[in-house]
Amino acid sequence: MKISLLGTLMILLNVVTAFGQNTNRWRIDTDGSIVWNVGEDIPHYDHVEMSGEFLSSVMRYGVNDDGSFSLERTVIWPMLRTIPNDTHGSLTKRFSVDFMRLLVANNSSLKSEKVKSMRFNGYLTVVSEYAFTYRDLIKGEKRYPAVEVTRKIFPSPDKPVFCEQYSVKNITDSPMEIMIPEYKNVYHTDAGNGVDGSYTIVVELDALGTETLQPGEKIEFGTSFQAFSTGKGEHELAVSVETELTLREQFISKMWDNLVLETPDEVINREFAFSKIRASESIYRTAGGLMHGPGGERYYAAIWANDESEYVAPFFPFLGYKTANDATLNAFRLYMKYMNPDYVRVPSSIIAEGTDVWQAAGDCGDAAMLAYGGTRYALTRGDMEEAQYIWPLMEWSLEYCNRNLNEFGVVKSDADELEGRFPSGEANILVSSLYYDALVSATYLARDLKLPASQVAKYRKQAQALNKAIESYFGANVEGFETYSYYKGNTVLRSWICAPLFAGIQERAKATADALFSRLWTRNGLLSQSGSDIFWDRSTLSALRAVYVAGETEKATRYLKEYSHQRLLGDHVPYPIEAWPEGNQRHLSGESALYCRIITEGMFGVRPTGLRSFSLTPRLPLNWGKMELRHVKGFGGDFDILVSRENGNLHVVVKSEAKIITQKNIKEGAALSVKLD
Repeated sequence: MKISLLGTLMILLNVVTAFGQNTNRWRIDTDGSIVWNVGEDIPHYDHVEMSGEFLSSVMRYGVNDDGSFSLERTVIWPMLRTIPNDTHGSLTKRFSVDFMRLLVANNSSLKSEKVKSMRFNGYLTVVSEYAFTYRDLIKGEKRYPAVEVTRKIFPSPDKPVFCEQYSVKNITDSPMEIMIPEYKNVYHTDAGNGVDGSYTIVVELDALGTETLQPGEKIEFGTSFQAFSTGKGEHELAVSVETELTLREQFISKMWDNLVLETPDEVINREFAFSKIRASESIYRTAGGLMHGPGGERYYAAIWANDESEYVAPFFPFLGYKTANDATLNAFRLYMKYMNPDYVRVPSSIIAEGTDVWQAAGDCGDAAMLAYGGTRYALTRGDMEEAQYIWPLMEWSLEYCNRNLNEFGVVKSDADELEGRFPSGEANILVSSLYYDALVSATYLARDLKLPASQVAKYRKQAQALNKAIESYFGANVEGFETYSYYKGNTVLRSWICAPLFAGIQERAKATADALFSRLWTRNGLLSQSGSDIFWDRSTLSALRAVYVAGETEKATRYLKEYSHQRLLGDHVPYPIEAWPEGNQRHLSGESALYCRIITEGMFGVRPTGLRSFSLTPRLPLNWGKMELRHVKGFGGDFDILVSRENGNLHVVVKSEAKIITQKNIKEGAALSVKLD
């Protein structure tokens, strides 16, 4: 989990030069975590989501103007279903108990807290100093440091338990008596509000008694929040907070030690590392199997065609995290139930642990999303059996799109993934671009599945026709740029005009990149529409990937650096977010996968071409000497990609341990074909 020496040396340079000046609240530490050394920059408040297989938690935390710590924990138990049992029917409770106020030190309560630092590395660590205070008639209140308290706050990876570990250290010159009370609160929810009746919530402190600490000595204890259903045969768990912390740390190490990015820009490296955590932790072990979920206190034990297929499915095979791959395969399994011979559209979402569905107001292009994410997943995963299993859904989704072409040859869709928040016309460029990319992937996948040559040729011919239709139907001058209309008749720029670029259609690439980053860019990413003040990270992240794919390397890198500094080291950290103002910048999981795909598909230009093959079009920024992506787990392998500049060309090495798979010098912008044995 240690970062490289080069990375350590680059930290100060990157922090100072971000946005032209040092505007960061947080900094990167040598172990890869981010740290906020609290000074006069208070009050400040933030929120962050962390998840495990049986719960999620959103912490609203910060430092008050008097220096004290503020914490409210929203804990969500997705498999404890509430009534109505809909998309948002997860047991959700908010707790604000301050456990430190329960302690007694030398016959006095601990007060006058000053937060010294916060650290985030996949869980939150807060270091505070408490003091005894005395009122002097002449000098007023005097403060004498008493204890240093370290809080570590995190979810259990595999139990319905939210944990906090406390360490209390005597920092005086004299012995100190610490009294810890017995504390256990038990709540029973209204049976009429639960699918399985009443649920039990237990909030508990795991240590009690009185101990005398010598100077420099410390005592540790833990607290936990758990919930269970006796109606489902569940019971209260005996919790070891120390064990749960070890398991959380092991999960973080697994994320950070696979698919490792090394570039001269440590901020991009670390945002990539953190994004792997958020993309992968939001997976729930439901009655309907493992289900990846967006999160955000609203979206759990449910799947969508965009979040779980379009966003995360193409990424997870690169990471090699079995739980994530299993959840992706299960998402396709759940959608297979809704294939039908009449080609009626699939649900917008499968909810309530797979037992029900939700339909948006219209066709959102879900079939295109399924085909796009599924074909890329199958190819990158490199597993013949899995590919054969999901192929019927891919075939059905492709045919659905084909049957829904309008008279101009693009896909009809009376809504999109923003579900009516902005106009989308009768056909939008995102859905057609996803379908185009899916057709290209389908030619590779059908070939490797040994399907008839006529079927492969059909997909190739359909892709060629759609490419031309996208140009003729959507190509337009919009606000002075020779780019695309998001839908026919749209006269203002939209962030999703990036879609043809990431799908490999490059005829209007430069003008589109210019339009995106000259009219729509803000410090928080791309505006969803010119003239608005609304932004959604999903289109920003897709656009950054798109401009790399299009070869606009310097432009992409400039804005990726700016975005990464804001998300990792600014005032709302450390993950990509959903949107603003809707949702108050929730840390939805799929957006973190989209960040990672900027690197895998954009910067390194990995494009699957078979179950064991891919093309590689690396985009090395001019001021970078090299970049590396280590322990790539796709295509049935575990390999490294190393790119450096040599005699005006790019020197590309693909290797697995000591074995060189491919080594070649290529021109800037050229593609290299790679085949794994």
